[in-house]
Amino acid sequence: MPLVSRAPILALLTALAGPALAQQDAPPPKVSVAAAYSEEITEEEVFIGRAEAVDKVSLVARVSGYVREVVVSNGASVAAGEMLFQIEPDEYQATLDAREADLAKAEADLTLTQIELARKEQLVAREAIPQSELDIARANEAVAEANILAAKAGIKQAELDLSYTEIHAPFEGQIGRIEASIGDLVGPSTGALTTLVRTNPIFVSFSISENQLADIRQAEIARGQDANSPPELAVHVTLPNGSRLDEVGELVFGDNLIDPATGTLAVRAKFDNSEGLLLDGGFVNVAIEGAEPVQETLVPQAAVQQDQRGPFVLLVNDEQIVEQRYIATGATVGTAIIVEDGLVPGEVVVVEGLQRVRPGVPVEAVMAGVGQEG
Repeated sequence: MPLVSRAPILALLTALAGPALAQQDAPPPKVSVAAAYSEEITEEEVFIGRAEAVDKVSLVARVSGYVREVVVSNGASVAAGEMLFQIEPDEYQATLDAREADLAKAEADLTLTQIELARKEQLVAREAIPQSELDIARANEAVAEANILAAKAGIKQAELDLSYTEIHAPFEGQIGRIEASIGDLVGPSTGALTTLVRTNPIFVSFSISENQLADIRQAEIARGQDANSPPELAVHVTLPNGSRLDEVGELVFGDNLIDPATGTLAVRAKFDNSEGLLLDGGFVNVAIEGAEPVQETLVPQAAVQQDQRGPFVLLVNDEQIVEQRYIATGATVGTAIIVEDGLVPGEVVVVEGLQRVRPGVPVEAVMAGVGQEG
């Protein structure tokens, strides 16, 4: 039997085993890790809300006439009582003058009837005229007194009509678009001259679910607050550009029934709106803070991954071996996320280098220096 050289076979086995041996000798991959930490968090619920003016009115002419003057401009801020429009007053001034003349005539008639009544009383006392003439004189006096009352009422109505020729702001606020020009014929049926909106303070209305309402009420009752008064919770608003309003609002109204179609309760918060950043009709995000801070476990958001089973993290145990751990997550807090279940403070999770590791492999963990605050 011929002898076969073993050198080529050894060389082949060595070549095949080389990568495996090299992999075994390679150092474990480095990953950046951060420890889960505990922190007091003031929980908040977020809703979609809409700003609503405390007062809003369409200004309509109460008497007919031609516009003599438009004092205000589009979008102007006005004070309560400030004159905005003037309708030509001449016709209404003339009517007032006529009603005052009617009063003067009625007063003169009353004086005459009183003189006549006194004369008739003397004649009846001397039995110079029948009693019926005295009765007529007394009736004439009563008619004259009634005419005076009617004349005074006419004056009051004429004064009102004349006052209506000047249209004043009923409250402080911001004027909308001006719909009338000088010379326009306006009246009660011609539509609004403009709108006036009170911008400070302002309401923000939103809806909360039955469950959220029950949680809020139970928390308030536990702290001894009257269940019939609005909850004493801080309300924050995030503007459409993403910035949070510095002002803190307060709950001032809750409806007295649940909407059966949506299962929600209409709620309203009030804001000072001193900077005028909330506009009537605008949509905003509303956040209600919990009354008491809660101790929560947090990890950096970069550590959390997701698959079909849900969110998970890659955890590095005491032996520097990677483990996969499914967790229940809550709200985000800055760059971190609340872990409601699955982790405890101090456990270490991978935040960088996730693509280089898998469960069961050893790693060299390097603290990232972020996320641990407690």
